[in-house]
Amino acid sequence: MTRILVIGGGIAGTATAVALRKAGIQVRVYEAHPDSAEDIGAFLTLAGNGMRALAQLDASAAVTSVGFPLTSMRVVDHAGAEIAHVPLGEPGDPRLRYRCLRRGDLTAALQAEAARHGIGIVHGARLVSVDDGPGGVTAHFADGSTATGDLLVGADGLSSTVRRAIAPATQPRYAGQRVFYGYTGAASGSGPDACITMVRGRTIAFGCAVSPGGEAHWFARVTGEALSTAEIAQGPAAGWRDLLVPLLREDAPAAVDIVAASTGDILVTNATEIPTGGPWRASRTLLIGDAAHAASPATGQGASMALEDAVVLAKSLRDAPDTETALSLYEALRRPRTEHNTTVSGNISRGTHPPSGPARGPAPSRPGDEDLVRLLDWDQDLMTMRKIQQA
Repeated sequence: MTRILVIGGGIAGTATAVALRKAGIQVRVYEAHPDSAEDIGAFLTLAGNGMRALAQLDASAAVTSVGFPLTSMRVVDHAGAEIAHVPLGEPGDPRLRYRCLRRGDLTAALQAEAARHGIGIVHGARLVSVDDGPGGVTAHFADGSTATGDLLVGADGLSSTVRRAIAPATQPRYAGQRVFYGYTGAASGSGPDACITMVRGRTIAFGCAVSPGGEAHWFARVTGEALSTAEIAQGPAAGWRDLLVPLLREDAPAAVDIVAASTGDILVTNATEIPTGGPWRASRTLLIGDAAHAASPATGQGASMALEDAVVLAKSLRDAPDTETALSLYEALRRPRTEHNTTVSGNISRGTHPPSGPARGPAPSRPGDEDLVRLLDWDQDLMTMRKIQQA
């Protein structure tokens, strides 16, 4: 394995490139968008597992230079009464604290880390097709250029062109909620510092975290019919604030002041997932991140799962004797954990399963939780670890 093409320069693709380079593998990233991020305005949270993966890539400093830490989670009912307040992450290791940051800032930090390692990122390279031939796998781009490698990694997200090429029957589906994101100068009820406050309404889930600079980052997941592409494309003209405030006043009044005081645009998207059980690979092509296992945002694990993917794929290719064994090892280690997350998150979004959390007892264990530290540990050999698991 000497040349790997990574399609997609977002979180999954760039982190994978950094991991592959650390494993001594030649890699190049091809990103369709002309700049670092398409959706710089939305924010996300990185959980402890995602931060652990970053630490194994020696990328903690690059990411902790942006955003702010979250050290606890506060859960309140629809009227604002606190029903739980629990710690987040591992307080003994600052590298493993949860972090809130804008998606575009995370992408930019990872791309800067890739550049520091001498990894080439080609922007404006929009993939149109994949050709698997005797001399390798070739990516064909819209500008007529091509690139050939020993393995092509599709990290091109929910609307993956790579997935359409190797698994056209696997189509994203709506997970039952519209998701809104916004920012507010710290408003009444937005919660204590370094804490994310979660409001449990009957049909609305709301979350808010306040930065050290006093800006409240918030999201609202609203049950209802999927928005059309045209409705989402309207952006600010759609008047999302005017839609949200009456809904919150009825179902989660503790969040009304925060949304009503929002400054700037409110972003909206549909909660969408990839059905479990679909193919992840074909010959010299592999899907990772959201392209393989996108989940609704209810568990807040999308970015962290992608970072786990990056570490495990690089280690699999490093430790296995050949590419086929490496890809089989990667899939065996990743599929149970990621598909469990997709199922749990989808159930929460659809309201078909009560959300887990402090108010309802401990969260169910994801497959692999007990082995995660060793799985991500860069010095642990995955072939040896897999044999122990199977013994």
